[in-house]
Amino acid sequence: MSTSKPAVMQWIDRRLPVTSAYEKHMSKYYAPKNLNWWYVFGLLAMLMLVNQILTGIWLTMIYVPSTAEAFHAVEAGMRDLAGGSGWIIRYMHSTGASFFFIVVYLHMFRGIMYGSYQKPRELIWVFGMFVYLAMMAEGFMGYVLPWGQMSYWGAQVIISLFGAIPVIGDGLTEWIRGDFLISGITLNRFFALHVIAVPLVLVLLVVLHVLALHEVGSNNPDGIDIKKHMDDKGRPLDGIPFHPYFTIGKLPMIIIFLFVFCGVLFFFPEGGGYFLEHANFEAANPLKTPEHIAPTWYYGAFYSILRAVPDKLLGVVAMGAAIALLFILPWLDRSPVRSWRYKGWYSKIAVILFALSFIALSALGGMEADVKNTWLARFFAVIYFAFFLLMPFYTRWESTKPVPERVPE
Repeated sequence: MSTSKPAVMQWIDRRLPVTSAYEKHMSKYYAPKNLNWWYVFGLLAMLMLVNQILTGIWLTMIYVPSTAEAFHAVEAGMRDLAGGSGWIIRYMHSTGASFFFIVVYLHMFRGIMYGSYQKPRELIWVFGMFVYLAMMAEGFMGYVLPWGQMSYWGAQVIISLFGAIPVIGDGLTEWIRGDFLISGITLNRFFALHVIAVPLVLVLLVVLHVLALHEVGSNNPDGIDIKKHMDDKGRPLDGIPFHPYFTIGKLPMIIIFLFVFCGVLFFFPEGGGYFLEHANFEAANPLKTPEHIAPTWYYGAFYSILRAVPDKLLGVVAMGAAIALLFILPWLDRSPVRSWRYKGWYSKIAVILFALSFIALSALGGMEADVKNTWLARFFAVIYFAFFLLMPFYTRWESTKPVPERVPE
């Protein structure tokens, strides 16, 4: 331990490894020097997680988990809190949720493009998928709390899906609601889970995700293992310290993202009804069904797959399978190379079609389930599943390009 450090820091380090942890995960953690702009979305996801936690704490101070008061507490908070500026906290949280999912989806897509799930990074991907699953649970329960029309009826639709499970379905549905119908008991338990239980799990999973990443090292756009070439001090020749080079280097992109986020927050916070549905500004009414019930856009793809299947049970199975396939992605890819830069045309076309199908399914999830949209959802669902189920074959059969030994200059 260096004696050049302040005496206070030396005292702390003898009792808590602050400096060594900082060096291991920041100043002496070597990231590939060829990381491009796609790699900023992990940092942005961390930024949005902090935003959700901080704004969530403020909203908890004004929220009342009661069917009689929840809606009015949220609406009054928007108008009366801090001299009428409480709206910004609510919109930072609701719009922030959509931006959180946007950056996470782009982060996941980057991982698919560059093969960041392949050996030895399988556990990083699996932890990341559990983070995504926790986000979905957190988002759903948080969506119910304002107790607007879409909150109530969205919860009614989603919870009723568990009733399709044979034998235990009805009992499971009642157990989740905590009552024979959606009531104050449901709202109370969702509030507890949204504010305490799921955030704790989410933060723990994020920590495990980062620890697993720093144990094996970051992937890069070329899919080259930088630990193969070290200098005489054991430092990767093709790496740079994560801090300050990567953190400061990506600062302009973080600032641009914040400008975009603030622009939407101040001028387009409801996203035209995609980020926050107009029906959710009406108090929940169990006797008045909205004309069109649809989930928030970030669940749209899986909701489209659910509706594309005529049978309710098979629809639930298909929706669950669509999520489960993401977990086993590392074991489906049989390609000898990681990055799509060096994969064959089969993989490149498959990734593009997968991205287009996911976007199309997300859009269809917010539309009415008429005959045309149902058949479109079935078409894009087939492409979605084909990407995963055919991956062991087209990644094995295609011709790949040779991967350089070192990171290209």
